[in-house]
Amino acid sequence: MSQSEIRWKRVLLKIGGESFADEKGYGISSSRVSLISREIKEVKKLGVRMGIMVGGGNIFRGEVASREGVDRATADYMGMLATVLNALVLQDTLEGMKVVTRVQTAIGMQEIAEPYIRRRALRHLEKGRVVIFAGGTGNPYFTTDTAAALRALEIEAEVILKATKVDGIYSSDPLKNRKAKKFDKIDYIEVLNRRLGVMDATAISLCMDNQLPIIVFNLHQKSNIKRILMGEKVGTIVTR
Repeated sequence: MSQSEIRWKRVLLKIGGESFADEKGYGISSSRVSLISREIKEVKKLGVRMGIMVGGGNIFRGEVASREGVDRATADYMGMLATVLNALVLQDTLEGMKVVTRVQTAIGMQEIAEPYIRRRALRHLEKGRVVIFAGGTGNPYFTTDTAAALRALEIEAEVILKATKVDGIYSSDPLKNRKAKKFDKIDYIEVLNRRLGVMDATAISLCMDNQLPIIVFNLHQKSNIKRILMGEKVGTIVTR
C-alpha cells in the first residue's frame, strides 16, 4: 500500500486511562492493552508516523483527589505519575509485538524513560518509532487532553485521534440519553459553546487556533484507526 493512499501520515493518538482499565474501570487490563497494541501495530504497517499521549485515570485522577482534600497541585503530579505506568505497559506490550517504541516523560525519570525533547521526538518519528508521551505537560492544572494538543502541534501532527468508548460526539451522553444526536462533523466553537466535554476547553482552543483537526472515535471497534487514516468517515471530526 502506497503512502499516497493514506490521508493522515503523521498523527497523535490520545488514549485515556479508561481504555487501559478492566470492566470495573480501574487498574490495567492486559487483554485491553493487547487489543490496543494490535491496532497500533496494524497502523504502523502503513508507514504512519505516530505519537501517543496516554492518560492515567484508570489508576489515579488528580481532579477527583483534589475534591477529596488533596492539594490540587500534588494531586495532579500524582496523576502524571499514573500516566507513566500506562505508558510503560503499552511500551512493553508493543515491543513484545516487535513495534519499536520510545517513552518520553514531561517529568524527569531517566532510569525508565527519556525526558521529553521535541527534536529527539521528531527524530524517533522519522526513524519510524512510536513515541509514547507520558506525564502530561509536566505542569499541574493541565489535562492530558491539553498535553495531547500541545504535543501534536510540536511533532507537526496532521490530526489528533481522540480514542473513546463511544463512536463519536453526541449532543448529550449517548449512554444515558438514547435520543442523543450524533455529529459527523462539528466546529470547534460549537463544541465549546455546547460544552460537549469531548476535550477540555484549553485543548479545543489550542487546536482551533492552529487549525488542527480532531477525530473522536470508538477505539474498541476493530480497525477504526486504520479506517480513519485511509480516509474513511469514522466517528466525528472537529474542524472549522
